[in-house]
Amino acid sequence: MIPTPHLEAKHGDIAETVLMPGDPLRAKFIAENYLKNATCYNQVRGMLGYTGEYNGVRVSVQGSGMGMPSMGIYSYELFNFYGVKNIIRVGTAGTICESVNVKDIVIAMGACTDSNYANQFNLDGTFAPIADFDLLEKASFCAKQASLKFSVGNIVTSDKFYNDDTESLLRWRNLGVLAVEMEAAALYTNAARAGKNALCILTISDSVITGEATTSEERQTAFMDMVKVALETATK
Repeated sequence: MIPTPHLEAKHGDIAETVLMPGDPLRAKFIAENYLKNATCYNQVRGMLGYTGEYNGVRVSVQGSGMGMPSMGIYSYELFNFYGVKNIIRVGTAGTICESVNVKDIVIAMGACTDSNYANQFNLDGTFAPIADFDLLEKASFCAKQASLKFSVGNIVTSDKFYNDDTESLLRWRNLGVLAVEMEAAALYTNAARAGKNALCILTISDSVITGEATTSEERQTAFMDMVKVALETATK
């Protein structure tokens, strides 16, 4: 089914590896500043997608939107209709761990969740969404090579940006969870179901513990460090 209800790309327009920021304007920024010969393949609903080259390798970048339902739609269509093999989410998160600071990078080995997303599979237990090890290993190596401050560990994907239970994130912290965001668990689950590969690399934009938050300029700089790690990972 191409084009899909959400992507107007034709066969062959999208590379086998896709970077996915939540914000489509970040996808545009990445394409214009990091990819050579980038062309836009999607403008449906303003969810911009581009394909170009990095280090001589064909790479796409596609906005995912916010939250698990939106990530679920775009990653599903990329994996199942466009032949995409690898999706690397590049996004922001809030730290819930004292050892992870604002502007640090977190590479998500696993993604806990408070969502019912996996209920669609009618499992007899709880599915644990995890990253592809090969992508995770490459990303860790690239972050080390760049001398960036990063952590590898568990995160939590939440359906709630505003939560009436203000202590809920602290309970995740008690189990060693590093940060909170809103998309990774859907991405990892869709990758598992499709037999494909996924990784989530995050920049810490704020602290749930201290209330500290980055400025827009600081977020932009830190975000670009993460994007470089993702692009190097995608092309190794």
